Amino acid sequence: MNARGALGRYGEDVAARTLKDAGLTVLGRNWRWGRRGEIDILASEGDALVVCEVKTRREGAFQHPMAALTPGKVARLRSLAERWTAEHGGAPPGGVRIDLIGVILPTRGAARVEHVRGVA
Repeated sequence: MNARGALGRYGEDVAARTLKDAGLTVLGRNWRWGRRGEIDILASEGDALVVCEVKTRREGAFQHPMAALTPGKVARLRSLAERWTAEHGGAPPGGVRIDLIGVILPTRGAARVEHVRGVA
């Protein structure tokens, strides 16, 4: 794994712990639909499915993690969520929500996590 992959994996680990600490149940990680894309984390909160996009950046990086969610990425996540629910018995009663989790790694100290619910 290269440095970028290791950084992303670390950010996803931090994000998964943050979700668990907030009371969500992590259902899966890095679910892929061929070459069409990947869902970083799938979780449930109550009767809702939560599709989480995780963006990890080092402090001072050019782009803030929250700026990385483009309309194209949202459309791709919706499509992936539809495929996942079709493969897993349909949409849950609480629907599907897309969340963004930004993980910022300072030079020293603990990572800072920003969790924005329902970005799309």
